[in-house]
Amino acid sequence: MLAALTGLGLSTAAGLNAYIPLLVVGVLANLTDAVKLPDGYAWLSNWGVLAVVAVLLVAEFVLDKVPAVDTVNDAIQTVVRPASGGVVFSATSAAAELDHSTWMAEHPWAGWLAGIVAALAVHAVKAAARPVINAGTGGFGAPVVSTVEDAGSLGMSLVALFLPLLVLVALAVFAVLSWWLIRKARRVRARRRARRAGQPST
Repeated sequence: MLAALTGLGLSTAAGLNAYIPLLVVGVLANLTDAVKLPDGYAWLSNWGVLAVVAVLLVAEFVLDKVPAVDTVNDAIQTVVRPASGGVVFSATSAAAELDHSTWMAEHPWAGWLAGIVAALAVHAVKAAARPVINAGTGGFGAPVVSTVEDAGSLGMSLVALFLPLLVLVALAVFAVLSWWLIRKARRVRARRRARRAGQPST
């Protein structure tokens, strides 16, 4: 159960930022015993690979804080973040250890699928909310929200690895925030449609 929560937490973190959980898992696998990578995932602890991930993280860190550019970045990350979620879920042995399930161990694709779905769900909320936040704040909210998302990704990654039971609390908080953001986005779109409908034709 704890392994499943670890994988789920890391996948959720990947939905916010694809590179932070990859970097956290890889570095900890190298420097500590907190992460033991299963066969086939040793590449994730390679310092060369981690250097590339770090460069991509820096690019993501900058681009995601620029209004309008962040929306384009989110479109590109629609593939990257779910893929990262699948990697970190599987790389932490979550799939093989899920409730000590033999079926999960014999079907590693299921771990990938679980990670992809979790990361994609988080990414979808993030990508839908960002244009609304930018429009509502004149673009000034982009760097603030992006910084919060980066901190959330790092925090969720560490919680998933060291305090996996708290992943349930974090997911509950995220679910409430997602519900609020979706309602906010719908209200904003409804107001825009109403304004357009009220404008005289030229």
